[in-house]
Amino acid sequence: MKRAGGLLALAGLVLAAVLFARTNLQAIFDLVIAAGPGLIVAGLLHGVPMPLNAWAWQRLIAPSERPSLRALTFATWVRESVNGLLPVARIGGELAAFRIVRRAGVGRAEAAASLIADMALSLLSQTVFALAGFMLLIVQGRASALTINIVAGVALLIPASVIFMLAQRASALSALTQVLNRLALGRLKDLVAETLRIDDALAALYARRRDVAACFAWQLAAWIAGAGEIWLALYFLGHERSVLDAFVIEALIQAISSAAFVVPGALGVQEGAFLLIGAALGIDGPTALALASARRIRDIVVFFPGLVAWQRSESRAGDQERAELPQSR
Repeated sequence: MKRAGGLLALAGLVLAAVLFARTNLQAIFDLVIAAGPGLIVAGLLHGVPMPLNAWAWQRLIAPSERPSLRALTFATWVRESVNGLLPVARIGGELAAFRIVRRAGVGRAEAAASLIADMALSLLSQTVFALAGFMLLIVQGRASALTINIVAGVALLIPASVIFMLAQRASALSALTQVLNRLALGRLKDLVAETLRIDDALAALYARRRDVAACFAWQLAAWIAGAGEIWLALYFLGHERSVLDAFVIEALIQAISSAAFVVPGALGVQEGAFLLIGAALGIDGPTALALASARRIRDIVVFFPGLVAWQRSESRAGDQERAELPQSR
């Protein structure tokens, strides 16, 4: 898995380098340098969507076990940082977040169920966000045949997310582990018991329909808030555009980047998407790739510190666990 991730990252890096070289590297460099600290400010605006996503996630945890918004915001920061920068195929971040909320007092089954449901609802809310961006593109008369094909593919995520949620409601996880347990001649009894507890927690979670609806609404608000980063970055790049244009760019970029989740950091794919969508909106190539660079600057100023904070948190937790072990005599 690590080798495949490394190869995909290398291929994406080569693709990104080719795109930059063919577009006018000097012009891109000049735009980024001229924007200066403004792009860092735009990146730091990501501090708005993260608490919204944490708030959405909080609604999925049983009221009796809900940790503070501060704890969940930290877990969300780490989750996005791991998924955004490491070759973990958008899974490692969930595992890191799971450990954090467990230390915050959330039960094992409850933490796992909330993360599974959050992923399903995130897929659905992102698809709605992407389709809204595409509809704006059509209304403006800027949709090309290529963008239509891309968003048609994104639209397939709607039934995929619905099937994912229905599978959770149908206790598919425990059913699968029971089959595996029979194949393993009963050696997976503990795993079966754990997945049964997760399925029960998922059933209880989806029964709280108001919380599920609130989670979806807050997630959608977080996606929309992300458009502010694009708008501000374009402003500092000297290419002011409307909020609706920023909405379209963010909606489609996020959808394409998520579809390329197997490529670490969507290297190359994200840069190509900025060129494609920028062309549809009348943004020249150098500015589109300078905007893509602004997104990479965001990853450095927001997500890299998130990885550092995660490692420090894990180190402190390890020290505490060792301190709590009975001293051998």
